[in-house]
This record gives sequence, C-alpha cells and structure tokens, in this order.
Amino acid sequence: MKRTVAERGYTAPVLLDAAGDVTGRAYGVFGPPTSFLVDRDGRLVGRIVGGRDWTSAAARDVVRGFVAPKPR
Repeated sequence: MKRTVAERGYTAPVLLDAAGDVTGRAYGVFGPPTSFLVDRDGRLVGRIVGGRDWTSAAARDVVRGFVAPKPR
C-alpha cells in the first residue's frame, strides 16, 4: 500500500489498515479511492467513493466548513 500511495502521489494522510479493522468493518471501504469527511469532533459526516478533484473552489469550501472553528 505504501508503494501505491507513493506511485499515485497522494498528498493527504493515508490510513494503512492491513487488518481491515477500521476501513472495512467500521467504514465499509474495500478499495481505494474512498474519502471520508470527519468533523472537528471526529464524527464521520460523509463518505465519497471514487476520485474527486479536491482542488476546486467548491471542494475547498466543503473542507473549510469542517475545519472552521466552532461557533461559541
């Protein structure tokens, strides 16, 4: 898997879960590419199967919404 990450030039952190405890059992992922959207509290709020262009303005807005500070 590490070779695949290097070959494909992934720039985001990549979970290497050889046993499938997290990816397969918890999130239902059995092959890349799958992206997970996790809020600031660590809750899974979205799952996207298939490649996406995360460099678009719309994608950046989505990500910013998840990492923005919580309103007080």
